[in-house]
Amino acid sequence: MSYEYIIVNKEVAPFIGSIQLNRPQELNALNLQLMGEIKKALEEFDADDSIRAVVIHGNERAFAAGADIKQMAGKSAVDMLKIDQFTTWDTIRKIKKPIIAAVSGFALGGGCELAMLCDMIVASETAQFGQPEINIGVMPGAGGTQRLTRAVGKVRAMEMVLTGKFITAEEALAFGLINKIVPTALYLREAIKMAQIVAEKSPIAIQLAKESVLKAFDSGLQEGLHFERKNFYMLFATEDQKEGMNAFVEKRKANFINQ
Repeated sequence: MSYEYIIVNKEVAPFIGSIQLNRPQELNALNLQLMGEIKKALEEFDADDSIRAVVIHGNERAFAAGADIKQMAGKSAVDMLKIDQFTTWDTIRKIKKPIIAAVSGFALGGGCELAMLCDMIVASETAQFGQPEINIGVMPGAGGTQRLTRAVGKVRAMEMVLTGKFITAEEALAFGLINKIVPTALYLREAIKMAQIVAEKSPIAIQLAKESVLKAFDSGLQEGLHFERKNFYMLFATEDQKEGMNAFVEKRKANFINQ
């Protein structure tokens, strides 16, 4: 399908799909339409066997500089409840294939939350992350207080959320928010390279492994361990497990078929 606010590419690399946020004049501010298009594109990729990993990115100036405040400024609490915009975010959270955020420039407010909704983050040296909602009289609402705290810890999350402070790519790496920093000219290429490494693995094993890691955010240790073991045992019913272990024993590269 055609999109207004994103650019979708299924040929960026073998088995890799990409979604580029495309509202450059607004620094890729996240309005309802843009988030809806991201959700639809991700659902299409999730159902496409030719895609094994996804990269989401903006441009060098901004991944996304926040939510579209003009779209929300005049709304009441009842209006916001009826719009129920976060169901879109909940759907993105349930995408089975791994998603890598390639971040350059601003990743603020909803942009930071969207990056954290992804499974890994590659940042350029110019990237800045922040939750500045407090400066306009509100607070993060798309996971900023929850995912940020799990990523960087209570006191750093408190500082970012309560003061609106931005952090640099170097700080984000030191705090454990991102995976790596690369030169700006290479940030998208490096994210695609990471996606390709993931895409070489068994897709069904990747799916269950992602599901198990995310379970750690939603449960206590014992429940999470039980869930992990269930998925571990389940993989022994797959062709990819047989191929992967036989290839290891035979000292050759595995040929995974997602079965």
